[in-house]
Amino acid sequence: MARVRYGPRSEADIEAARSSRAVLPDIWSTGVVAVWTTDADAVAQVLPPPLKPAEQALVRVNISQVDLFGAPLGAGSFAVSAQHGAHTGWYPLVMPMSTERALIGGREVFGEPKKLGEVAVHRDGDRVSATLTRHGITFVEVSGRVTGELPVPAPTGKPTEKLDFYFKFLPAVDGEGFDLDPVLVHCTRTERIRRLERIEGEVLLRESPFDPVADLPVHRLLEITIGEKSSDQRGRVAERVSAQALLPYLHQRYDDPMQLLDAPVPPTGGA
Repeated sequence: MARVRYGPRSEADIEAARSSRAVLPDIWSTGVVAVWTTDADAVAQVLPPPLKPAEQALVRVNISQVDLFGAPLGAGSFAVSAQHGAHTGWYPLVMPMSTERALIGGREVFGEPKKLGEVAVHRDGDRVSATLTRHGITFVEVSGRVTGELPVPAPTGKPTEKLDFYFKFLPAVDGEGFDLDPVLVHCTRTERIRRLERIEGEVLLRESPFDPVADLPVHRLLEITIGEKSSDQRGRVAERVSAQALLPYLHQRYDDPMQLLDAPVPPTGGA
């Protein structure tokens, strides 16, 4: 009888898959990162408890592209600065991914707010542009001109670490709340950077009812860089959180049609 591929895998198959993940080669991506100060009240409004605003209200956008085993992959993140106890990190509001495979693992394992989208990084000489697009709307665009090399944050081969906060949860079968108590995940991302350059440019945020990042405007642009990096991550459950407290933020994770009601109403003409 021919093997049915939806049937159970053998212990040998499972172990082979686990071993292949453990020996993956370093994968280097090219990414554009922009950081700016924004409205402190807006940041406070988007943070579910127990997260609190960090000392400075910041937004960090990361738009990367990599050739993964011969197939292009785009990955993006739009995050705000946040604090959890003594830990300072970033709370991503949306993480567009250009492939389903890149989306599924992060959402199901870590609780990352990943959604399918179009992610692009283009460089022509010194000119650079990077975009995040969903539902036909390019809601983030970073563009500019490379003006020079920057020192890498640590000597080549030595990693730096960044902390992201995610909420992992399972919506209830009956549509009311959650099936299990949500958890707050601390995800430590270890990065190695082999090249970093400064960009002089701008960040444009366009109105989107599904990705309303325009509510976190650019007050003061702190930096735009383009670099080559390799990264991996590990997560841990920091604490279980109140389902009732998290429920009002549930729409952050999904393309809720009701968000269309939040779109600005165009002015009407006539006398």
